[in-house]
Amino acid sequence: MALGLAPPIEVVLEADIPGLPLLGRGKVRDLYDLDYHLLLIATDRISAFDVVLPNGIPDKGRVLNQLSAFWFQRLVNLCPNHVIATDLEQIAERLEIEGLEPPLELLRGRTMLCNKVRPLPIEAVVRGYLEGSGWRDYQRTGEVCGHKLPAGLRQGDRLPAPIVTPATKAESGHDQNITLEQLREHVPPGFYQQLIDASLSLYAAAADYALGRGIIIADTKFEFGIFQGDLILIDECLTPDSSRFWDANRWNPGRPQASFDKQFVRDYLDRLDWDKTAPGPELPAEVVEQTARRYRRIFEILTDQDLE
Repeated sequence: MALGLAPPIEVVLEADIPGLPLLGRGKVRDLYDLDYHLLLIATDRISAFDVVLPNGIPDKGRVLNQLSAFWFQRLVNLCPNHVIATDLEQIAERLEIEGLEPPLELLRGRTMLCNKVRPLPIEAVVRGYLEGSGWRDYQRTGEVCGHKLPAGLRQGDRLPAPIVTPATKAESGHDQNITLEQLREHVPPGFYQQLIDASLSLYAAAADYALGRGIIIADTKFEFGIFQGDLILIDECLTPDSSRFWDANRWNPGRPQASFDKQFVRDYLDRLDWDKTAPGPELPAEVVEQTARRYRRIFEILTDQDLE
């Protein structure tokens, strides 16, 4: 089946596929049920402080989907993942089996066909540098999620070694950081050490690759699930939504860093008189444009490709 080219839709806030059961809408992704499979569509919604903001970021969903696909393929030897296909022709054929006429202009570049898995209700955050909530915790206690760190570290400093700092996934409200000991309560027996080892291995490989392209991955979060008895990587992988990407040539600890991620939006929102609860404020056009530019740029740097 030949698929003609179509111009991308500028901003997609919701993905609507008539005739296909909607399982739910996350902060960014819409999930559709395909029996033993899932259709994940990355929209252009953006969230900050766990609140979905009213307006989207052009091309954001396409960046998240295609960058995740890049990393899933690159890191599959370290940890299997849930991806079956990202090719639009394969996805369209799968939908046609269900008797559906897929909206190709909507799906193009922002869709994954995935295996259904049992997701674990945690995020495995790996930190290689001191920033964000980790920096705030360190200032108060000298620790990050139970990890005792050396005294005298500055904002943006590289840690002696990467650490795993888990967080619970909240259906609503804010995710909560937990300790490694608390992590045992959320992971099935036998998968605790495997999850930690996989998280550190994935981060190390990605950080080494990115640094070769002038990018520091300061931290990132991984999500895992159980599929046919195995631990696998799911959801998204090393995107500007789930990671802090810094310009290595401008890295200068002791202050916020030049970044290619969602921090630009967080910094803008921090300057507002907003209590970080829903509803969130609408982003001005300049912030939307600058954010879209950062997302596209990090995709190009890391993949050495143009966005589809």
